[in-house]
Amino acid sequence: MNLLLVATTLVYIGRENQVNVRIPRIETDVTVDGNLNEPVWQQAAVLTGFSEFSPHDGIPAADSTQVLVWYSPNAVYFGIRAFELHGAPHATLADRDKISADDNVQILLGTFHDHRQAYVFAVNPLGVQMDGTIVEQGQTLTGTWTPALSGRVAPDLSQDFVFSSKGRLTNYGYEVEIRIPLKSLKYQSGDEQSWDLNIVRQVQHSGHEDSWAPAKRANTSFLAQSGSLDGLTGLSRGLVLDVNPSLTHKVTGGPSPSGWKYDRGSPQLGGRVQWGITNTLTLNGAVNPDFAEVESDAGQFVIDPRQALFFPEKRPFFLEGLDAFNTPHNLIYTRRIAKPDGALKLTGKVAGTSIGVLSAADDRSLSPSGHDRAIYNVLRAQRDIGGQSRLGIAYTDRVLGGDYNRVADVDGRIVFGQVYSASFQAAGSFDKANGVVRNAPLWEGIFARNGKQFGLRYLFTGISDDFRTRSGFISRPGIVRADVDHRATWFGERGAKLETLTGEVILDDQWQYSHFMRRGDAQDKKFHLSGSAGLRGGWNVGLGVYFETFGFDQGLYSNYRILAPTGDTLPFVGRPRITNHDYVLTLVTPQWSIFSGNLLYVGGQDENFFEWAQANIDLIQLGVNVRPSDRVRVDGTFAYQDYWRRSDHTLAGRNMIPRVKLEYQLTRAIFMRLVGEYDLSEHDDLRDETRTNYPLIIDGQLATAVRARSMHGDYLFSYQPTPGTVVFLGYGSTASGEPDPAQRFNWQPLRRASDYFFAKVSYLLRL
Repeated sequence: MNLLLVATTLVYIGRENQVNVRIPRIETDVTVDGNLNEPVWQQAAVLTGFSEFSPHDGIPAADSTQVLVWYSPNAVYFGIRAFELHGAPHATLADRDKISADDNVQILLGTFHDHRQAYVFAVNPLGVQMDGTIVEQGQTLTGTWTPALSGRVAPDLSQDFVFSSKGRLTNYGYEVEIRIPLKSLKYQSGDEQSWDLNIVRQVQHSGHEDSWAPAKRANTSFLAQSGSLDGLTGLSRGLVLDVNPSLTHKVTGGPSPSGWKYDRGSPQLGGRVQWGITNTLTLNGAVNPDFAEVESDAGQFVIDPRQALFFPEKRPFFLEGLDAFNTPHNLIYTRRIAKPDGALKLTGKVAGTSIGVLSAADDRSLSPSGHDRAIYNVLRAQRDIGGQSRLGIAYTDRVLGGDYNRVADVDGRIVFGQVYSASFQAAGSFDKANGVVRNAPLWEGIFARNGKQFGLRYLFTGISDDFRTRSGFISRPGIVRADVDHRATWFGERGAKLETLTGEVILDDQWQYSHFMRRGDAQDKKFHLSGSAGLRGGWNVGLGVYFETFGFDQGLYSNYRILAPTGDTLPFVGRPRITNHDYVLTLVTPQWSIFSGNLLYVGGQDENFFEWAQANIDLIQLGVNVRPSDRVRVDGTFAYQDYWRRSDHTLAGRNMIPRVKLEYQLTRAIFMRLVGEYDLSEHDDLRDETRTNYPLIIDGQLATAVRARSMHGDYLFSYQPTPGTVVFLGYGSTASGEPDPAQRFNWQPLRRASDYFFAKVSYLLRL
């Protein structure tokens, strides 16, 4: 360690605010082998003197880190020496982006020097890669059920970049060598450049996070506190042209009158071309882009039937540059483009303005007529203003035959005083469907303080009943919401068992949009008290008490009727209001080398949406991650909810989804995965609970008991030496079971209902 520091005078100590770095330009290349013993590394600049960022900030890091940096005309090189005096680092031979449970070092490169966005190149001690982007747009840093500390925006790991890395464990910790080619980056034009730079180290034995550039948790922007790489000259990406042909084939099977039958279909040839028009702009074109069967979406519960479920994008073509299309309220949601025959996309940043343009044509078979194509055109642009403020616009257009849906949006964020921000959004939808034209607004305003010890967030948003975005995702239209959130945190002394203690108070009222415009009362009213404690070693325990009332939603139950003993049908008017009292427990364990886990339990009285009545409820969400060796990992989740009638303690409804994923990493490029998921859903004969107790009729049918269960399994063999070059071979099968009609609570055996085989081969040719 001392020999390294003597060998070069280019030492930059972050704690002493030596964060403006000039690294040597060296006309050479090295083999990335995980050893920093080549002579060129003796000439590198050294970044050291890290500070702790989480849970405390502004104090020296407990574990020492050195990062060596230099560059050539076509690449930037990083060498990492991470010193670990508390035992062996956590390191596994994992699949890409699966190293969050390992010790890791993250390189944040802001190549546009705007303190708003950065590439993230992360490695674990064995050199396994995790990569993505950070785009700070005022994302809310709050917990879900119990409060979280103020901190930095988590990286979006959906994009993959081509770079080289290799690491090894040493007697002092670990050492990693990294090469990032300029072809993988977009950056400014200019003969001499400055880039934002920071290095973040996650230490799993303590659960702490260290930062090379000193950073305050209270600041609204983590990236604005970065250091810089200055004086970069003679950079050359050369021709940036990626050609990525692919061949996919899927065979589906299902029952038929003559037995099990397969539809073999035809292999589909497709591909993508990516062209770096300039250093800042990239054009992507695709024919039959991608497919999403590599891993099926995990099952989710519908906790509130008034809200639609959100599933993330997984297709590589749409993931590339996806951050350029981010808008408040998800006005751009690429999964709406279900099966495109072709698509074109332009992304980048020009003169302080980030742009994203996307056009796609969906397959004709998806249209109601079978002859029309849904044509999508999307535009997103954001302009930097001042130090951290921005102004953005968005426009989406979807045309299908004689129907259209268009949304225009303007949004922005103003940052002041380092800890304060104000955001706004105003949008209008213009929709024509089946000859009916609807035009409607969406609006939102947010004021926030991101203090380390005291934070607040005030939100006021409205979405008209007629607001439609057929290129975006709105979980629930037709509401107005006012939210007041106050949070306070106490920090213990370094080394104390209790590291942090956070309390939060939330007032959240929600109106039906039309009712609010007539100055009516809020439909849903919530008052949440919660707290969380961060304990030494990475433990976190949270407790909460929720007081809520929900008003009857006539629209949700418009298809409900009551069957009277006389045989007449009566209107279902429900109880005017349901009062809830919920109790919440959350628990997060440390990231041990072999095991980690998390638990959410919600119990108490909550609304039974099946019958619109108060019920005793249980909600459990359990997650475990087991790593019995450095090549094997088992991820398990268990989700469960039930509703017990308070009148006679009978079961009104229940859902259960256990899911297990087993991965075996043969090499860094080859892994095998097995996923199994069981889904149980049931409800009893429904009745007008707590009022008449008469049976309910839904859509003209008596609402008798429904019980359904299914089992889904996926197997995947994956060979992926670099992003874009892949071989996927997979099989999936679904089985279902029905209740035994002779015995109410017994089931018939599960029977295979469908299955499929798929294969994908693609090759990245980088010219």
